[in-house]
This record gives sequence, C-alpha cells and structure tokens, in this order.
Amino acid sequence: MAISYRNMQAFVCVAESATFAEAAEKLHLTQPALSSAIKKMEEQLGGKLFSRSTRRVSLTPEGETLFPTAKRLLNDWDEAFQDMQNLFAMNQGKLTIAAMPSFAESCLPGILKRFHGMHPNIRLRVLDVVMEATITSVLSGEAEIGFTFEPELKDGLIYHPLFVDDFIAVVYPEHSLAQEAEVSLQAVLSYPFVAMNRGSAVRRWTEEAAEGRGALNIVTETGQLGSVGQFIAQGMGVSVVPELCRAQMKSKGLVCLPLKEKPLSKSVGLIQHTRGSLSVAADAFWKHCAATFS
Repeated sequence: MAISYRNMQAFVCVAESATFAEAAEKLHLTQPALSSAIKKMEEQLGGKLFSRSTRRVSLTPEGETLFPTAKRLLNDWDEAFQDMQNLFAMNQGKLTIAAMPSFAESCLPGILKRFHGMHPNIRLRVLDVVMEATITSVLSGEAEIGFTFEPELKDGLIYHPLFVDDFIAVVYPEHSLAQEAEVSLQAVLSYPFVAMNRGSAVRRWTEEAAEGRGALNIVTETGQLGSVGQFIAQGMGVSVVPELCRAQMKSKGLVCLPLKEKPLSKSVGLIQHTRGSLSVAADAFWKHCAATFS
C-alpha cells in the first residue's frame, strides 16, 4: 500500500476543517479533486475516515485513530525535507576534518575562521592527529577531508597540493649555531639530534636527506613535533622540522634557521577518499582551501 503525501495532506486538512469546501480552499483544490483524494485513501485503507452531513464533516472513530499518526508523519516529512534543503543551502550541517598537528596549529585556524564566517551554521570538528593517522581517518571515513604531507601511497586517496614546505633547523638560543643566518644540514648533523620516532614519515625523510651529509647522532626520540621542541628547549640537542612548525618552535623560545640548498622539501595538501562524493559542506570547504592557497 502506497498512500501519497498529497492524499495524506488532504486527509489531515479535512480533519482540521469544518467542511470540504473550507479544506479545498486551504489546499487550493477543487472540491471534486479533494473528494477524489479522500475516496482513494479510504479505498486503500478499506473503510470510511469521515462522516459527512449537510453542514459539516467529522472523523469516524477509525479516522480519529489515524489522525495523530498522519499529522506526525506529515510533520516528520516536512522537517526532513526542510533539513535536506538546509544541508544543500549550507544553513546547517557538520564537517569533520583531520589535520596533522603542525598544520592544525599554524594554517588551519585562519582557514576555519574564514570558512566559519561564510558558513556559520556548519559545525566543524577537527581531528588533530599525526600524518599517518590523518590518512587513516580519511580512508576510514571518520573524516571527509585531511591536511597532510603528500602521501607516498595514494591508493584510495585524491590528493590536491596546496604549497611546498621547506624544512628548517631548530636550535636552542645558547647553541653555537643560533647566531647564523642560515645553516647547512651537514652542520646540524654534527650536533646531538632530537628525532621523530622510527617509522614516522618525518624521521624517514630526515634520514634520506642526511645520506651523504652525515649521520643522525640521536639523543632522544618522540612521536610529536611539539615534543621535539620541548627537548630542544632543554638543551638536549637540535633538530630539523617542517616550516609549518616555526611559530610553535618560536613560542618555546627556540631559534629557527633556514637550511642551505633546501635539502628537505615536501608538498602539503588536501586529501579525500576516492569513494563517493564529498558532502555539500565538505565540497565547499575543499574549494575554499584550494582558493586560499592558489
């Protein structure tokens, strides 16, 4: 049985009116068309919904039973339809974004502020996780969009580059390199080194850049670039980190130095899953980010 929205609406309107003529006027229908709609619904249900007299129309006991349910169904349908219109019009909705901490702390706040100003009713959720977890979050569907260095394996991913990050050297203020305008990677490698954990992309890239220039004299390892800065601030060693971390490192009182010849540069960009389409909010955010860095 498939009772149409139009016939259900006709039933509720007649139930809330004194006469068919009044209901027909509210619905902008002719009385014969309204009577036909009610008759069809009664035939589908198998019984009378209204008792008719010369002066007014009233619900039968069966109609009284149906009325609250029919009204609720119409309200639910109207609300669902309005919700979908709001989603497409960006008047409501939510968007989950994953971002590696270096990006989340540097570039992302400004991007989110501008996007929120344009779409204040979109609720934003940020997963502040390491690069590998950012990729996993997008592949699993936990986040629609991720900010990360360009993945070496892009299976299941669409990658859009935003800019190139040139890694920098970080030293504590009392270090002998602190007064230099720029330093070579070879010079940095001659000192005790604070490294990211083995297995991380930054650790692997640093080791690759060090080949032919020296060996990493690692004194401590950690899983977060923020912790790298904390250890350097204690005078434990020096390191090489993404330019994205400059503000974070400077906030700890550390000195950031350009590396001569830019031995370590990586593309930073957006990722999304190849499966399916982005939501309206995610698509707008993706385009906003691409335009920001174009």
